[in-house]
Amino acid sequence: MFKNQPKGLFALALANTGERFGYYTMLAVFALFLRANFGLSASAAGAIYSTFLAFVYFLPLIGGIVADKIGYGKCVTIGIIIMFLGYVLLAIPMGGVEYGSTAVAMAGMIGALVLISFGTGLFKGNLQVMVGNLYDDPAYADRRDAAFSLFYMAINIGAMFAPTAAVKIMAWAQESLGVSVNDSYHFAFAVACASLVLSIAIYYACRPWFKHVENTAKQAAASGQKVETLSPEQTKKRIVALCLVFAVVIFFWMAFHQNGLTLTYFANEFVTPVVSGVQTMAFDIWNLVLVAILVYVLFGLFGEGTKKAKMIWSCVGVAVLGALAYKYFHHPAELGISAPIFQQFNPFYVVALTPVSMAIFGALAAKGKEPSAPRKIAYGMLVAAAAYALMAFCSIGLLTPAEQELARVTGDGTFVNSNVLILTYLVLTFGELLLSPMGISFVSKVAPPQYKGMMMGGWFVATALGNFLVSVGGFLWGSLPLWLVWSVFIGVCLIAAIFMFAMMGKLEDATK
Repeated sequence: MFKNQPKGLFALALANTGERFGYYTMLAVFALFLRANFGLSASAAGAIYSTFLAFVYFLPLIGGIVADKIGYGKCVTIGIIIMFLGYVLLAIPMGGVEYGSTAVAMAGMIGALVLISFGTGLFKGNLQVMVGNLYDDPAYADRRDAAFSLFYMAINIGAMFAPTAAVKIMAWAQESLGVSVNDSYHFAFAVACASLVLSIAIYYACRPWFKHVENTAKQAAASGQKVETLSPEQTKKRIVALCLVFAVVIFFWMAFHQNGLTLTYFANEFVTPVVSGVQTMAFDIWNLVLVAILVYVLFGLFGEGTKKAKMIWSCVGVAVLGALAYKYFHHPAELGISAPIFQQFNPFYVVALTPVSMAIFGALAAKGKEPSAPRKIAYGMLVAAAAYALMAFCSIGLLTPAEQELARVTGDGTFVNSNVLILTYLVLTFGELLLSPMGISFVSKVAPPQYKGMMMGGWFVATALGNFLVSVGGFLWGSLPLWLVWSVFIGVCLIAAIFMFAMMGKLEDATK
């Protein structure tokens, strides 16, 4: 899985891991921060949350256009500096409802979001273009899909630890420093500042491994590097195919990023806030890390490798099983859980299931039966619909959110087991692994050389539009039955999948 990949992939992946860790630490508590510090309703907080996400994913289009002119490496460096300034501003307490004044705090928060959005626009898409450029080399061309699966896994390593980091740093600030709950949110935001410092340090320490892919197609050609040339007709065909894919993924992200909004609201209001017995182990991030390591141990033992390598994997496996056994016999009898902690399951599943996904598609490729990237994307939409079908089924008989809010005051609310959300995130992750890394790989492969930054930005514009539509969940959250709220997302995913299959011939033709 890790063999025969260029060193630049791992350097760029680690740099992105640091940035994503900070971003998801902030995002894990951001919707709750808005409601607590500014007294906003669910719909108002959802509107700000989704608008911010929209700009985070729209501005890579502008960043890509700029990078196509001045170079991808320059934009990455400028972007991470601007992001750092934004997180610093967000980490500074400026007031809120707790202090009877929200104007200054609101202005500071909006300013921080603008900086983070612009910085991400310069950083995110262009870093991924550089990853794709590594695989323009014929020696690595057949490993592009696997590379983006590994890159995506690295992103989720950072995201996996983010919810726990946010919850733990807030608890530490409250208990050790005596700060209020509302002020403790700013300590979670400060974590993002530190992670960005680590990210830029990795980037520059390892830069010699990927410096040759920082340039635009024009700059590369001027320096004597070989650049693919396309006719106007080929260029148009590829751009049309990419735009069709962009139109479809809008609806996936609309559904998927409910994890930070309605799924978090559901966790906060409808999931039993205390778990007991062996179930407590699922909410310890280190147990999840051990399980993920165990997956890699199994692949190391049963995959290709020397006897010495298998012996090492065996020792690691024994140590992991021993650690899990210790944790099992010492788990707490009960554990209180907070809503943001559920967001650790999706990245955990990505990290643990990436080798499984790669093994399945590797086996299919060996038989000449691997689905094309567009077909994988269509399957991903179907799987996302299945995830929300599960939520709809498990929500039958529950109160509406408005009724639940009143009932919780008297202790008569309706609640579900935490396993409902844990299983939903598992199904959603299967869909994500089919769609997101394969979509990014498809863009890097099909995009005309002179428009790589713009086309990668187009992928993020589609994500932005989907994130803007996330707010639909916030507006539905209130008086409607929960099964009906989740059915909206079932419907949009199914419609998008049908459209994707209808356009499949044109999409697959663009990859030839």
